[in-house]
Amino acid sequence: MTHHPEHPGPEHGIAVPPLLTCHPAKQRLYGADTYYQEAHEHLAALTDDVPGFARHHAALLLKPDAVVARRLEAAVEWLTERDFRIVGAAVTRLTRTMIRALWYFQWNLATPHRRRLAALFLQDADALVLVVRPGHALDVPASVELTRLKGPTDPDARVPGQLRHLLGRYSYLLNLVHTPDEPADVLRELAVHFDDTERDRLFRSALAGEDRTAHALELTDRLYAATEPRGLDFEPALERLRRSLSHRHDPDTAADPRRLLEAAWDQGADLDPWDTVVVGSKVLPMRQPGRAPVLDGADPGTWRRHLTALGATAL
Repeated sequence: MTHHPEHPGPEHGIAVPPLLTCHPAKQRLYGADTYYQEAHEHLAALTDDVPGFARHHAALLLKPDAVVARRLEAAVEWLTERDFRIVGAAVTRLTRTMIRALWYFQWNLATPHRRRLAALFLQDADALVLVVRPGHALDVPASVELTRLKGPTDPDARVPGQLRHLLGRYSYLLNLVHTPDEPADVLRELAVHFDDTERDRLFRSALAGEDRTAHALELTDRLYAATEPRGLDFEPALERLRRSLSHRHDPDTAADPRRLLEAAWDQGADLDPWDTVVVGSKVLPMRQPGRAPVLDGADPGTWRRHLTALGATAL
């Protein structure tokens, strides 16, 4: 039998520079990812410095819960106070497919309850994406710094000054905003959200350094006009659900919010989607125990060590 020397396998995609992510696995997977490829190739036609664009820009997704809670202006003001300039703004619709594409490498943590609740509210209203650039020098990528300032998913872990603390500490699921973790994620997620035409507008606006704050506020007005305001507090939502189901369940079931929801689902009851999400995201498990995300972000300390190892002295 003839033994042939092993050869490396074929390349599955494009190179993802290490300045765009701390994770070798993300370099490999994103290089073969259609969304990352699409954004990288599009941006490369507009600038010779794709890595620079990705490092110096971040994105903020203001989700449908932020729209119905009427917290978009507060987020814009918060960005301005922290010297993040809005250089692009566009409306997006978080469809079932888009939700899975955005969080494809983290959605393995979600419980069936979380997937069901997310489908109720993420598609109920449009959302707003803001592309931002810091007005001051940073020693980590803009996306890493904005993610730090945004605050954690856990509402009990948020502290004053963080965006999620300001906008409302409702639940693990109702966290109102999302940011791409690293520069590579900024590119990939813009391609998930937008087709070539809209993405071209955003890229060109950002590359020109245009101030799009007024446009962001115009889009805010349109989103508000298309949706009814909703309260996202737990106790009022639970009381409304109990009243709507009072004819279906005995007092013992009504006293336990989790039993109440699960029984109503089993019976095919017609529930208010927002009240269901508010209550369900508090009383139902959102994360599968013992699982880690396929890919994750990296905190500023990890990024500083990463940049030092790369010999990068400045961004």
